[in-house]
Amino acid sequence: MRIAADQPLGLAHFTVLELPPIELLRLAARIGYASVGLRLHPAFPGSPCYAIAPGGELMREMRRRIEGDGIRVYDIEFVAIDADFVPARLVPVLETAALLGAKRLSVCGDDPDRARLIANFAALCDLAAGFGMGVDLECMAWRRVASLADAATVVIAADRPNGGVLVDALHLSRTGGTPADVLAMPPGLIRSAQLCDAPAVRPTSTDAIIREARAGRLPPGDGALPLHDLLGALPDGTVLSVEVPMTGDLPPEARARLIFGATRRLLEGYRQAGQ
Repeated sequence: MRIAADQPLGLAHFTVLELPPIELLRLAARIGYASVGLRLHPAFPGSPCYAIAPGGELMREMRRRIEGDGIRVYDIEFVAIDADFVPARLVPVLETAALLGAKRLSVCGDDPDRARLIANFAALCDLAAGFGMGVDLECMAWRRVASLADAATVVIAADRPNGGVLVDALHLSRTGGTPADVLAMPPGLIRSAQLCDAPAVRPTSTDAIIREARAGRLPPGDGALPLHDLLGALPDGTVLSVEVPMTGDLPPEARARLIFGATRRLLEGYRQAGQ
């Protein structure tokens, strides 16, 4: 991937999930992020998410903030396609997403029936297309779709032009993937990537892997993941964001600034190396 000196960078909501959407937009604009992701759907039962009514004052304020600050909403998260998944239930989320100008919806695959999973992913892509959006499938070690190759297989089988694979640096590593696997992906499959860092050694249990993913990541460049190689393997035009949920006492803005600075240094080092 070619990196420009002013490479746009997005902020995933999961990095500072305690902030409601309007505060997330304000913080991202102050720091210099170009876009945000929004958690409008619970990633798992009981997990935090935020509702924005299409005709409400919050929606009007969000749209004013987006227009005034020049920041955009890139993606909406996070949906698990499991055995009970019904695409039509996501219409309210997609209506809100479209009004905010979002381009992608992030999902994972957790249905043991592979044929049904593929059919539901395809149906969701068709539904999202009506709102001007695409759908990115992400692999996770504790889900049924547990590798980059597996995610690619589902997206290819669904055969929808707005379907894609989301590459997350941590999940790629913890599911046994490498930058070489990213480089080998078919053209047009990868649209989005999320950066973070972590120690080289993979946690030894599923519970530990989940804890690391949800609260134990490091700013890009502060760990041992092969991020320069990953950047080199991503297709040109991949939209980059940071997803770095962390433990510690840093307040949200300090945390987001720390991550922004670390990622900028990583990107500049990659660019200067001519990779």
